[in-house]
Amino acid sequence: MENISKVLEFGNSKEKIEILETLDNEDNPNLLEKIISKLDDDDFEVRGEAFSSLLLNKNKISNFLINNLSTANKNIRGFTSLVLANRNETSAIPEIIKLVKDESSTVRSCALGALGHLKAIEAKEIFLEALLDSNIEVKKSALHAIIELKIQLSEEKINEILKEKDPEIEKMISLIKK
Repeated sequence: MENISKVLEFGNSKEKIEILETLDNEDNPNLLEKIISKLDDDDFEVRGEAFSSLLLNKNKISNFLINNLSTANKNIRGFTSLVLANRNETSAIPEIIKLVKDESSTVRSCALGALGHLKAIEAKEIFLEALLDSNIEVKKSALHAIIELKIQLSEEKINEILKEKDPEIEKMISLIKK
């Protein structure tokens, strides 16, 4: 265990990935903390492997993940919400909703994506409000959830979001109008 922690802390990307590939059945809180910390690794592949290891973990780690939604690190907050969504942890919805007002646009976008994936229809007003967010990626995440959950948009809201002149948003709006 000590060796695993050292590699996750100080190893190169290849070593970290090799270790993370073996940790998809972990329930030791200290190791789970280390795995979660790798959601903020400099290497994209290490972050992906940490995500995968948490996603595939069959142990009851939901509360542990939910507690990490309030960490100081924005990447860990955002990616943990997506891990919870991909694990279909509907019990996390109230905590994920809190992230929709996060100061980080990445976290807001991840939270909206997570809520959409969890089919959190109770967040309907949150999705509609997020269409007014200052960040385009947040707007896209909200719009994606709105389409996914078949939430009706007024013509006024549609025209408002089309002002972005973003090709991806225009394509998404065309899906609503069909």
